[in-house]
Amino acid sequence: MYNRLCFVGGVALELEVFDERAKEYDGWFDEKGKLIFEMEVGAVKHAIVGLTGRMLEVGVGSGRFAARLGVSYGIDPSFKLLGIAADRGIRVVLGRGEYLPFRENAFDVAFMIVTICFVADPVAVLREVSRVLSTNGHVVLGLVLAESPWGKFYLQKKAQSHPFYQYANFYTFSQVNRMLKTSGFEVGGVVSTLFQSPGEVVEIEQPREGYYPDAGFTIVIGKAER
Repeated sequence: MYNRLCFVGGVALELEVFDERAKEYDGWFDEKGKLIFEMEVGAVKHAIVGLTGRMLEVGVGSGRFAARLGVSYGIDPSFKLLGIAADRGIRVVLGRGEYLPFRENAFDVAFMIVTICFVADPVAVLREVSRVLSTNGHVVLGLVLAESPWGKFYLQKKAQSHPFYQYANFYTFSQVNRMLKTSGFEVGGVVSTLFQSPGEVVEIEQPREGYYPDAGFTIVIGKAER
């Protein structure tokens, strides 16, 4: 499963591997990951009700989420994935989350969907995201938490030197909250989904409000404090 790969801030080797598998990554959403993707999109939509304005996705990848969520701009270090995202109508920028090439107050909502686990310094990226957000802007984090069954599943893959997951770092809910606060965000709403176990996803689930340690996908909203 390769929907978990957003190499913003990744090393050259990661980017090389990711570019080589761009089509494989994007095809996952139409095949093995179809139900998972639909649940994740549904949960994000549920979480962002009421959030409007100029939107950016950091770690946009092939633009699957951005296209479904109505996000106009996306940044990613993978040239090949950005080409796919551009074909989906996203205005793309080649770059890294630590150095966003946008002015202050450029966006109202920034999405980071399974991006935190693939950046070298999550706090640095979040601070940069805070810089480009408007007053009272929001960051929307889509996460696979370390304490969840899915987080443990991917940690096993990391331990086995999986070609992708060996580069991932998974964080707990408490750690993510501390990152947000350290980066100048007030922690807001939380939405959870994907309660089915890895390898046993057979039906669409409705998202639930709040944090659940057994959820495979968690959305945390942070409000920029000015």
